[in-house]
Amino acid sequence: MPQEVRVDKWLWAMRIFKTRTLATEACKKGRVTLGENQVIAKPSRTIKVGDIVNVRKSPVTYSFKVKGLTENRLGAKLVPDYMENLTPQSELDLLEIVKINGFVDRRKGLGRPTKREGRELARFTEEAFDSGWDFDFDDVDDDDDA
Repeated sequence: MPQEVRVDKWLWAMRIFKTRTLATEACKKGRVTLGENQVIAKPSRTIKVGDIVNVRKSPVTYSFKVKGLTENRLGAKLVPDYMENLTPQSELDLLEIVKINGFVDRRKGLGRPTKREGRELARFTEEAFDSGWDFDFDDVDDDDDA
């Protein structure tokens, strides 16, 4: 078992990030900090057993204590042997609130709507156009042209 491991490899191996590239980018963007003094972790920075790693994945900041080191990706059942989740319950509650409000906060450019959102949009437009609003563009007088 290694004495020290690169922080980006460990984050990937612990399944905090889906790919090692994502873990490296998070380190470069300052979303990963080490220890109590909040040192911004460069991807090549090494961690040891007992270190505290904080990962900011909007809107939550997760905290993990390093219990073991590995450079290889582990099965999900083995992850608790190598890290302890120290994330406060208040942060996890914030994550639940964001999941509930996910549809309301949809920003432009976030991709196509889900099936549910499409049905709600169709229902809304049907109600708007079936409410008796009737306007025929052919009936408009073109007196301004004469």
